[in-house]
Amino acid sequence: MKLIHKSFFLFIIFIILVFQGCKKSKDFGSKPIEMDFTEKTSKDLLDLSNHANYEYNVAISAIISPRESFIYYQDLISYISKKLNRPYKIIQRKTYQEVNLLLRNSQVEFAFVCSGAYVVEKEISGVKILAVPVSNGKPVYQAYIIANKNSKIQSFKDFRNKSFAYTDDLSNTGKLYAEKKLKELKTTGELFFSNTIYTHAHDISMQMVSKNIVDGATVDGLIYDYIAKFTPERIANLKIIEKSEEFGIPPIVIPKGFDKKLEIQLKSILMSMHEDPEGKEILDNLLIDKFEEGYDSNYNSIRAIEKLINE
Repeated sequence: MKLIHKSFFLFIIFIILVFQGCKKSKDFGSKPIEMDFTEKTSKDLLDLSNHANYEYNVAISAIISPRESFIYYQDLISYISKKLNRPYKIIQRKTYQEVNLLLRNSQVEFAFVCSGAYVVEKEISGVKILAVPVSNGKPVYQAYIIANKNSKIQSFKDFRNKSFAYTDDLSNTGKLYAEKKLKELKTTGELFFSNTIYTHAHDISMQMVSKNIVDGATVDGLIYDYIAKFTPERIANLKIIEKSEEFGIPPIVIPKGFDKKLEIQLKSILMSMHEDPEGKEILDNLLIDKFEEGYDSNYNSIRAIEKLINE
């Protein structure tokens, strides 16, 4: 596979972030979130049997760029913190694999992960779904294959010998679905695309396509719809080539061995948010109807794609 040279890629991302002028569509609250990007050691493992006297740790997969994550998660996590009467710390990592390792090593109490990463870590360490969001009446989402609106690309086949952006190796909408499309064409990314890059954030993939830095990308439909709703100018140069079938939505998960009392407490807070005016406003801002029970079987279609790709 041809990869854009790392230094060039970092330069491009720097230019994008400097000149894009990201705007918040709404004031999501003034309380700052403490972001922790440092690596943890075995001494930092949480004692999951006693949660009373310290801040709780939340991991966020980089589905969107770090600056956007402040906006996207701030009110939600602040709301949980207030209900628990405990401070919090967000531990963010660049890749889904790094967040999975935090869960595997019990370095966080819960995490927002992508569906593909959940499927992988469920098999490895037995992580458990705490709750799932419901959007547009269903706990599902889709991958969107996108291109620049001024391009002649009309279908996935038209990306042959074009450049393409993935999000992350473990991302369902950010890579796995595109690999399924390649498998159906009896080819691989190395043979099909002229070159590929990993952006590690769906909004950055959109920016890369919008600015004609790459010809296309596969992205999370929830993030695309969120941006389309609140800052539509950011996707004005994009078109959706196709939408995937529906998959189980990205869940909130907890590590194996999690304290049962705290699990019940967290689940109750999440699942009653839509009944609380403050909670409902937060959910509305995130385009979430409510949180509900999640079921592992809802992710079997992702497992089926993994099996198909690995045949």
